[in-house]
Amino acid sequence: MADGEGDPGVFTATALPEDPRLLPTVTNAFLGTRVFRDILHAAGVYSGAAGDTHRADVPSPLGLRMAAPGARSPAESFTLNTWTGTFSHTIQSPGYTASHQLYAHHSLVHLMAFSVTIRRLDGSTHPVTVQLRSLFLPQSQDLHLSPGPDFQGAHYIYGQTLVPEVEGGPRPTVHMLWTPIPQSLTLGGEERERRWEFLTAVAGSEEEAKRSYSAGLSLLAAGSLHRSHVRAWAALRRGCSVELDGPPALRQALHGCLYYLLSAVPPRDSPGVPFHGISPGGLSNGTRGEDYWGHVFWDQDTWMFPNILLLHPGAARAILQYRIRTLEGARRNAREQGCEGAKFPWESAATGREVCPEEIYGAQEIHVTGDVLVAFEQYYCTTQDQKLFREDGGWELVEAVAQYWCSRMVWSEEEQLYHIRGVMPPDEYHSQVDNSAYTNAVARRSLNFATDMARDLLLPVPEEWEHCARKIKVPFDEERKYHPEYDGYSPGEPVKQADVVLLGFPLMHPMSAEVRRNDLEMYEPVTDPAGPAMTWSMFAVGWLELKDVQRAWSQLEKCFSNITEPFKVWVENSDGSGAVNFLTGMGGFLQVVLFGFTGFRITKSRLLFDPAFPDEITKLKVSSISYLGNRLEVTITRQEIRLEVTETSRAPPAPALEAVLESGQRFPLWEGQSVSFPPAPGWIQRSAS
Repeated sequence: MADGEGDPGVFTATALPEDPRLLPTVTNAFLGTRVFRDILHAAGVYSGAAGDTHRADVPSPLGLRMAAPGARSPAESFTLNTWTGTFSHTIQSPGYTASHQLYAHHSLVHLMAFSVTIRRLDGSTHPVTVQLRSLFLPQSQDLHLSPGPDFQGAHYIYGQTLVPEVEGGPRPTVHMLWTPIPQSLTLGGEERERRWEFLTAVAGSEEEAKRSYSAGLSLLAAGSLHRSHVRAWAALRRGCSVELDGPPALRQALHGCLYYLLSAVPPRDSPGVPFHGISPGGLSNGTRGEDYWGHVFWDQDTWMFPNILLLHPGAARAILQYRIRTLEGARRNAREQGCEGAKFPWESAATGREVCPEEIYGAQEIHVTGDVLVAFEQYYCTTQDQKLFREDGGWELVEAVAQYWCSRMVWSEEEQLYHIRGVMPPDEYHSQVDNSAYTNAVARRSLNFATDMARDLLLPVPEEWEHCARKIKVPFDEERKYHPEYDGYSPGEPVKQADVVLLGFPLMHPMSAEVRRNDLEMYEPVTDPAGPAMTWSMFAVGWLELKDVQRAWSQLEKCFSNITEPFKVWVENSDGSGAVNFLTGMGGFLQVVLFGFTGFRITKSRLLFDPAFPDEITKLKVSSISYLGNRLEVTITRQEIRLEVTETSRAPPAPALEAVLESGQRFPLWEGQSVSFPPAPGWIQRSAS
């Protein structure tokens, strides 16, 4: 890991990466683009049928680049500021500087904006001209666009996607307004400094596009458009602050991951805006042939969601509502497989129907259905939000997943156990296997949660759910004391990515420390070193759990070969192939920090902790962990754990909490009062008093 200097949340370079895929992204919950790119994407706007469905390319007026005509080799710098959610390009020429700022407004999610500022540095009075080079054309390969009348000085186009995802299904409409962009800007001879501002509003209706554009103009008139974005973004960053004392490269990677992942979540004050899920490469990517076409996978539920849940449960709820909204498509998938209930697609877009272009994954990689339900379980255990399940469709989803698993199992007379046959495990080097340990363990966990949830909602529990959960086979080798990946797995067979190691975390499948160690020892040396970026984070979490902290560090260090310079954009595979802006890898990395170093584990009635740091790290501070309506500041050093409730929900009123150590010591957690104790395993729970 290379050393870095200065602010770990600001990434600056004097040259851009040669591969344009590695340019940084500016994104909010509804709009996303890569800097200097001539297309943008809008959430939920896909074109193409079934396996061809992909994010529809919307032409972007934002992809221009400044140039200084006549200047000989001007000094240029490019900066991504993760504290302000802003990208900037600066040209320093003799006598003046020109600066271009670009951002996706965090709270006005239908608005993106950029500004160009020219500032004179000397006493000269000649005009200064900067060129704006753009490839923008108001046309798209995915949308039938028509021009409309100008609005408040903005040009206007609108149109529908060309091909619906399912036959007879809706074709989303896009409406776009943008400030006309000249080919050049000139600072007059008498002017010392001038700023030009440009807006782009994109929405699903003409009314919303115009409302957003007008709101942007009003803020511009008040001189506060960028400031309002920075304020909203900074509030999110403060509420999701994670800081550690450790190597500069680790701190930079942490801030990069937080920037890209938090860019993808909805703002705190937008409950009425439907959320459309998070794809592996985020909203900025996903055109046809790129980043899995912008589809949503288990990457969202297993790799990104747990971090979002601890830091921002409102955004976590929005992710779950995306799955609820696509439940009917999942039911149809199950029926097509001859099963009951709901089978979530391996690749999901707008409808919940399977849109994976290769049939084998959609047919066999069925663990995704259990992965979705683990996210619901983690959310319920952390929030106790019964409204999601009673009123907002959550229970119907839980019930449908339980029905699916029961109908997908077959009874083995020989073993007197239920089998799930003909699947592809997370390890995609193997297919058509029987009894994938991970798939069967996540099915068992689904059924156990469905049973618990039914009881909490005072609903009858089908006997079949409990029987299937009790009697499903999870392969285990009694002699070697480890979990074979599937029936017939031979030790030493190559594995693509984290698979069986996920039984320990996040599934918390019951096993001894000896078995946990054996699983790690068995699969670490045979896992493909060129496999996807999130894999090593789960080995790191496993070794931290066993307090083998330096072995954990060596696994975490492997992630750095997937982080590109200078903007900390992750690539899926260390050779640069696969998805870019790979949020899945970032999610795994953040789980090492939020669950590995802390030892946090979400259980039915407790938030467990058991910290472990490698030598390279001395302190971790998470400013706002959400648990049962309370927000906790958690600071961990080698000498102490310090906990403080900083905020408590009043509506509904949050329960009082206490910290309990395994030794039996109890520490009441009152709002505004911190408690500390030497590092030791324990848990946070509702106060017994």
